[in-house]
Amino acid sequence: MELIRNYISVLQLTMDQLPLKLIADVIDVLQQARTNGNQVFILGNGGSASTASHFAFDLAKNTRQEGLPHFRVIGLTDNMAMFSALANDDGYENVFTEQLAGLLRQGDIVIAISASGNSKNVIHAAEMAQRYKATVIGFTGFDGGRLRELANINIHVNSNIIEHVEDIHLMLEHLIVSSIKGQVRTVVKLQAPVAQLPAELFSD
Repeated sequence: MELIRNYISVLQLTMDQLPLKLIADVIDVLQQARTNGNQVFILGNGGSASTASHFAFDLAKNTRQEGLPHFRVIGLTDNMAMFSALANDDGYENVFTEQLAGLLRQGDIVIAISASGNSKNVIHAAEMAQRYKATVIGFTGFDGGRLRELANINIHVNSNIIEHVEDIHLMLEHLIVSSIKGQVRTVVKLQAPVAQLPAELFSD
């Protein structure tokens, strides 16, 4: 029981250190990308690959709203045929850059998830994004590694516990998508034509 309590309490302390302003900045950048029609690419390795895939799904499906453009989001971990072919033929360090090469444009967003911040394929993708003048959003842990330096916005989880870093990265994607959904619903509600509002709102 003590191990369970300790895991939860330390996780909570780590969450309390999250940079809330930077999280809000990520939400704003993604909302702008949606409005401008920029693409969002999400990537990572191992547990971070799973988070990247989950993030891409949530952002694409769960933010849909009539009258607004859909997010143009691609999970670079999801096409296993392409992923494995690139790893085999061009080296694992190039599995993301070779996918980005044909798709990435100025103004796009690359969300790079890496607990260590030092995975070579993630770093190469971030470096390519900078060359293309895309915005790099990093999710990191430990000391942030090289990704912390390359990211335009870096959400750093201040922990050396890999499970906690990955827990919080997944929580962050849920928080970000949930916030985007909430913002959209508020805007749609405020912009609703008077004719669509219940008549009782205008009764004496």
